[in-house]
Amino acid sequence: MQKLNNKRIIVGITGGIAAYKAAELVRLLHRYGADVRVVMTQSASEFITPLTLQALSGNPVHTSLLDTEAEAAMGHIELARWADAVVIAPASANFIAQMTAGLAGELLYAIVLATCAPVCIVPAMNKVMWENKATQDNILRLRQRQIKIFYPVRGEQACGDIGFGRMPEPETIAQKLTTLFQPGLLDGKQVLITAGPTREKIDPVRYLSNNSSGKMGFALTSAAVEAGASVTLIAGPVSQRTPERVRRIDVESAVEMQQAVLKVINTQTQDIFIACAAVADYRPQQVMKTKIKKTLSSPEETLTLQLTLNPDILMSVAALQQHVPFLVGFAAETDDLMANAKEKMRRKNLDMIILNDVANPAIGFNSDNNAVTVLGQALSLKLPVMSKQALSRKLISLIAEAYARKVPVGKKTSPT
Repeated sequence: MQKLNNKRIIVGITGGIAAYKAAELVRLLHRYGADVRVVMTQSASEFITPLTLQALSGNPVHTSLLDTEAEAAMGHIELARWADAVVIAPASANFIAQMTAGLAGELLYAIVLATCAPVCIVPAMNKVMWENKATQDNILRLRQRQIKIFYPVRGEQACGDIGFGRMPEPETIAQKLTTLFQPGLLDGKQVLITAGPTREKIDPVRYLSNNSSGKMGFALTSAAVEAGASVTLIAGPVSQRTPERVRRIDVESAVEMQQAVLKVINTQTQDIFIACAAVADYRPQQVMKTKIKKTLSSPEETLTLQLTLNPDILMSVAALQQHVPFLVGFAAETDDLMANAKEKMRRKNLDMIILNDVANPAIGFNSDNNAVTVLGQALSLKLPVMSKQALSRKLISLIAEAYARKVPVGKKTSPT
């Protein structure tokens, strides 16, 4: 079910005894990595409580068309735009009839009309109602509108009848939902990315830093999410907006970034670690508690700072005894580019390194474009100038291919 990872799925529930199965469906989708929003019709609340579904999905349950807490009170539009797929399970005969007629008197009906995402219905009703010509005509019309039908199965029904009309099991529905999505290169993988600069305090108002904007790291984050990964982003002080479906941790100094990286890896095993941040090599040995003042005693006055080496985050991860991720580093160089990058890759025991010429203002820090050389095991590939978004997609593809070659299917990374 890795194709459901990171997918945004609306589970619509209508009034019918099979509504109790929706709870298990929501639980399964959440377990498979989907972000689930539940939308209930008024009659559905007679069969199962919103509180139950809120606990299982981890999100508020939506029941009202006129939700004053929604943005501009247009909750149906926000949800319709948010969804990657809408599945209505169970879909009662009454709901199917009103949906066929294009009615929008309740939130769920309005979402179906307003969304561009695939819509699937899972009919569940008495066998005679299912076989009724009116119901079958409605199903045919919905199919003609490209609504996907997950057909009911045969079995004993709540009324005691035996026949077609039972809602399929939640596992079956979840499996069918995977067919809506193309497989991603990193489906189900845990990816950790660092981005931006670090700031090393001198005193309460001054710090040492660099020109990194975080654009490359944030673009890689978006590309990894597109590829199906669950992404944790550890960011230094930047003004970039957090990509959707990403867990973000903000840090300031190199020490804080190292602590955050190791905590994430020790808390949840990561498959791939992309160290894109421009981490300061040094920090002041002593941080002054008050602002350093000029003495004005002489125009030749100087200030001397004692600097100490910052921890090497990549090397600290490579030194772990178990669950070492596939390691990708960046080499931001100004001279002897290839020699410096190869030495860094060897010294830090990396699986891949991405070489960036930061001396070129057209592709260096703060630029919207970039050009890099990718070095790996039996790999040396120069990528031309392109937008950082386009470049990130190519890099994620290369990383995914290299990861797949190194790590057998179903296995986690092991010490390098």
